[in-house]
Amino acid sequence: MREDLIQLKERTLEALSNLQNMDELNDLRVKILGKKGELTQVLRGMAKLTAEERPVIGKLANEIKDELESKFSEKMRLIKKAVQEQKMQQEFIDVTIPTKISVGSKHPLTLVLDEIKEIFIGLGYEVAEGPEVELDYYNFEALNTPADHPARDVQDTFYITEKILLRTQTSPVQVRTMEKQSPPLKIIAPGRVYRSDSVDATHSPMFHQVEGLTVGEGFTMGDLKGTLVKFVHEMFGRNRKARFRPHFFPFTEPSAEMDISCIACEGKGCRVCSYTGWLEILGCGMVHPNVFRNVGLDPEKVNGFAFGMGVERIAMLKYGINDMRLFFENDLRFLRQF
Repeated sequence: MREDLIQLKERTLEALSNLQNMDELNDLRVKILGKKGELTQVLRGMAKLTAEERPVIGKLANEIKDELESKFSEKMRLIKKAVQEQKMQQEFIDVTIPTKISVGSKHPLTLVLDEIKEIFIGLGYEVAEGPEVELDYYNFEALNTPADHPARDVQDTFYITEKILLRTQTSPVQVRTMEKQSPPLKIIAPGRVYRSDSVDATHSPMFHQVEGLTVGEGFTMGDLKGTLVKFVHEMFGRNRKARFRPHFFPFTEPSAEMDISCIACEGKGCRVCSYTGWLEILGCGMVHPNVFRNVGLDPEKVNGFAFGMGVERIAMLKYGINDMRLFFENDLRFLRQF
């Protein structure tokens, strides 16, 4: 048994000297020192030894086990050190090497939003903001949206609780502003809005809107049309034509949708405009009297107009983009075009 132990030790030390990775080391450790390892198998023969031989062989076995444990630990340390040094060499960065720095640029949605702000600020509007997590009251009730209106369906709105939701429009900012400020006032409210839409080329569950509100005395649809035609000319060029079609919104009366002559075919008719020559860009109208009543204003003394547009929609028309998903995919090949 003495010879078996010494041979086991020598074979193990020789095998250790040739190991190069941690997996091989662990496999050898289990093979030699594991519960069913070779050392255990040799020691099972101690039952056949005499009383005088057992303590001698037992002492030798413990010494060999301790020595092998030490050698395994040392080999593990050396392998870990070698792996770390190799990794450091592979990941070495020479900070003295000249590098080409890519300068970023504004996102196309930011570019369009900045331009929208600049146009309306030039017309005397101020920028107002409000919370994206909104109360049902501000998002619907105060805007004259009845409880049974389709826009309040849970299929369209992300409800957090029965009375708290992710705003579906930036229109609540109008109500919050009128509660705090007395007329006259002119504001635009840009920001993110949320609706339960499936993602496709023209829809997204999160997108951006700019809401506009003008409140004072003596305003007419003519003032509304003049303001928005001015916006269209500034955004798309003075040759761009505009038209208004009757529509329905619960918070404006009368209400309209605004179209511009097709950018792709200049109004002649093509696939982009479904051969109508026109493209819808926003909704608008005179503020409904009930909205004024909900904020404590007398609709007999004040009136005004409101409008709302999707920033993605404006950007797609301005830059000729046919898929809304491109704005959110962060593809540098797309973003570098702007």
